[in-house]
Amino acid sequence: MAATASAATTTTTNNNTITKLYVVYYSMYGHVSTMAREVQRGANSVHGVEATLWRVPETLSEEVLKKMKAARCGGEDGVGVIRAEQLVEADGFLFGFPSRFGMMPAQFLAFFDSGSELCASQALAGKPAGVFWSTGFHGGGQENSALTAVTQLAHLGMLFVPLGYTFGSGMFEMNEVKGGSSYGAGTYAGDGSRFAY
Repeated sequence: MAATASAATTTTTNNNTITKLYVVYYSMYGHVSTMAREVQRGANSVHGVEATLWRVPETLSEEVLKKMKAARCGGEDGVGVIRAEQLVEADGFLFGFPSRFGMMPAQFLAFFDSGSELCASQALAGKPAGVFWSTGFHGGGQENSALTAVTQLAHLGMLFVPLGYTFGSGMFEMNEVKGGSSYGAGTYAGDGSRFAY
């Protein structure tokens, strides 16, 4: 029954089926924003996929963001702020966030919390979702961030779709620092001098 509760939003134009993918992210210092744009670029390179970037609402005041030296002003041009109820418009999702103590930040949790009616109505049941993230260092909670995100997806009825070990030997190379895991794509921000690739 849950599978039928989710209305298909895939559209057909000129005999071409378009799958709507929402890339929804939060980025305080720009690393996740960079990753989100690359995720969108990659998804849009797949025939029949239309990926749209969205940001979750900010919960911190401008004063607090200034004190934290947040770089939110750069790189956010043209990216709309999404409301939880808009998620029903998409066929699938990739959610991106920085790790805060091994889990998604409060801004993303508040976004998911604002969509509790989506849980009750099963409006997102059966829709696929993956995650990507940024952490400051090796002990920053890369895999834990992905695993704790699964609880949000599961309660909303979404199906977690991890990367798995799907891109060959690159996943096992040890010659340079790389983020990510079989649960999703990731990067290490370090002191802010490293960039997401």
